[in-house]
This record gives sequence, structure tokens and C-alpha cells, in this order.
Amino acid sequence: MQTGRDNGSLMKPGIHPDYHPVTVHCACGNNFQTRSTIKGNMLNVEICSSCHPFFTGKQKLIDTAGRVERFTKKYADAAAKAGATKK
Repeated sequence: MQTGRDNGSLMKPGIHPDYHPVTVHCACGNNFQTRSTIKGNMLNVEICSSCHPFFTGKQKLIDTAGRVERFTKKYADAAAKAGATKK
């Protein structure tokens, strides 16, 4: 079976961007190495996996204008009415 690829061949020269190692520096002070096509050796970011609430487990739900309480009350009342009609 032929796949159209020659094992051992290099990428076509001159059409790919320069892919080189860079240091990522986060606002929290965390630094790590990765590879990128950006120009330069340093990439500054505001948030990384070390300080992002989703990855650290410190994520909090923000209730805007009491929506969670309103939802809970609405469906608690509906469940109470459904329970009363079954009796």
C-alpha cells in the first residue's frame, strides 16, 4: 500500500515558519519552556495552567443577580407542587 510519503524525507525547505524553543513567562511568576513560531525568545502571558482557576481547583461559581437562588426556588416550588398532587 502506498501512502504518498517517503519515509526519511525532510519537510519541504523554505515554506515552513521557524519553529524554535521559547520561554513562557506568566504574570504569576511561573516560567516554562515550549516551542513556538513567534519571533523572539520570550512569550509573556497573563495566566497559565499553574494559576488558572480551572486547573488549580479554585474555580468559583459567580452568581449574577441571584439567578441560582431564583432557579432553585422555582424548581423547589415545582417539586413541592408535584409531590402534593401525587398524594
